[in-house]
Amino acid sequence: MNLKPFFTFYGGKWRAAPHYPPPEFATVIEPFAGAAGYSVRHHERQVLLVEKDPLIAATWRYLIRSTPEEILALPDIENGQTTDDLPICQEARLLVGWWVNGGSATPKKSLGLWARSMKERGGTGWTTGRGQLVWGQRVKERIALQVPTIKHWRIVEDDYSTAPDIEATWFIDPPYVEVGRYYRFGPDRIDFAALAEWCRSRRGQVIVCENVGATWLPFRPWRRIKASERTGGRPFSHEAIWP
Repeated sequence: MNLKPFFTFYGGKWRAAPHYPPPEFATVIEPFAGAAGYSVRHHERQVLLVEKDPLIAATWRYLIRSTPEEILALPDIENGQTTDDLPICQEARLLVGWWVNGGSATPKKSLGLWARSMKERGGTGWTTGRGQLVWGQRVKERIALQVPTIKHWRIVEDDYSTAPDIEATWFIDPPYVEVGRYYRFGPDRIDFAALAEWCRSRRGQVIVCENVGATWLPFRPWRRIKASERTGGRPFSHEAIWP
C-alpha cells in the first residue's frame, strides 16, 4: 500500500523520498521527524520517529493510536471557526490544524485565505483548484485508511541525540541552516558541529539532507526538487546529501 502524507509540513520530504536511497535495514529512524515523509514511503519497516517539537510529537502519538472510526468521526471546520471550537481532544485539533493552512511549520487554528475561498465556492471534496486537499471528508478518508498501517511505529518526544545507538537506516533531515528559520526548533537551536559528529557516528545506512551550500558536513549537490505549491515560497529546493 502506497501511503500519502498524514499531514502537510514545511520542508516535508514525502515528494522527494522516492529519489533517496531505499532503506537497507529493517529499522528506519528519523531523528528530526517532522511529517516523516521518508518513513511514510517505507511504512512497512520498523519506524522510530524522534521529534523535539511537542506539537509534532503529539500529532504522531494521536495518529499511531487512532482507529479509522475515530478519524472519520472528526468534525469539519467552518469559516469563522477555530480548532479550539471543535469538541475533540487537543491532539486531534493539532491534526486538523496542519490541514487548514497547509505547508506550515506550525499547525494553524483557522482556515487560510485560499481554503476559505474554496469553501465559499463549494469546492467538491475540499480541494483547491490545483487539486490540493484541505481538511474535510477526503482527508479524513485518506488518514482513516492509512492509520492501521502505522500501528507498529514509535514516536519519542526528545532531542535527536537521544535516539538509540543501533544499526539502522538513519534518515536525518534537520532544519536547514539557511532556510530553516520558520521552524519552532530551528537552526539557531542546533549545534551543527555536534550534529555533524553525531551523524558520522551512526551505525548502518546514513542519509543526511541539506540545501546546496551547507558546509557542516561535506555535502554534495544532489537534485532539484519541486516544492509544495502550498508553501508559497521558492518553486524548487536545491537539495544536497551526505554521504
